[in-house]
Amino acid sequence: MKPIVNNKIISSLIINGILIATVIVMIIPMIIMLAYSLFQYPESFTAPLQFFQETPSFQNYADIFITDTFGRYFVNSLMIAIIVTIGNVFFASLCGYAFARYDFPWKHILFASVMGLMMVPQQVIMIPLYRMMVAFNWIDTFWALIVPGILAPFAVFLMRQFIQSLPSDIEDAARIDGAGELYIFFRIVLPLCKPVITVLAIYTFLGSWNSFLYPFLFTNSPEMRTLPVGLAYYIGRQSIDWGHLMAGASISAIPVLLLFILFSKKIIEGLTAGALKE
Repeated sequence: MKPIVNNKIISSLIINGILIATVIVMIIPMIIMLAYSLFQYPESFTAPLQFFQETPSFQNYADIFITDTFGRYFVNSLMIAIIVTIGNVFFASLCGYAFARYDFPWKHILFASVMGLMMVPQQVIMIPLYRMMVAFNWIDTFWALIVPGILAPFAVFLMRQFIQSLPSDIEDAARIDGAGELYIFFRIVLPLCKPVITVLAIYTFLGSWNSFLYPFLFTNSPEMRTLPVGLAYYIGRQSIDWGHLMAGASISAIPVLLLFILFSKKIIEGLTAGALKE
């Protein structure tokens, strides 16, 4: 006699239940963040039901743009993230192509150095990098916020691995037809790298957008602060301005959510592209 409920149905229900529970756990902090941002003094609430007894408003959002320089923080973060993303995609593609396709002196040693840099935490090079910025007179300038992140070791490694998995027959055929190396790179190799470039661009943008350590070290004036640094100033020694802090955090989450909504399919394609190659 066959069981009433199929084992596959039970497994599907368990997996779906775990996924739904995971989504709920991840969404709850965002709901709390939005709820706190709609009240003037949410830190004074002693019970969750008080949220329903007060009238929500967008005054916190108006305050951070009118009384604070939050708009400048947003523009700084956006500009830095875009430039760093473009730089990583461009330079990492060139370096990855060179490591994947060309033979040159010290190639393996240089690539081993790139791999070694991936294992070094940011905190280890924090002081030497700060001394370099002081020597270049770049403290409290955009140079200090852009140049150190313009080319990440992981970006070089990712592009090299993907380009190495591509067949080189098309490139050889183009060389036979008289195509130059730059033509081959920009017109043949880069179009084939669209999936991994999309993943790299999103990964780099999010990393730069959420970066706190170096912008905090390399900036002194409010005009040069980025969003994460600006949000940190809502946290005082004696108290925390939860209303304005959550309003700022909600705004800073908008680009991240938009990237995921617009490019979620591309992210999945890019992450699985290497696994589908023979």
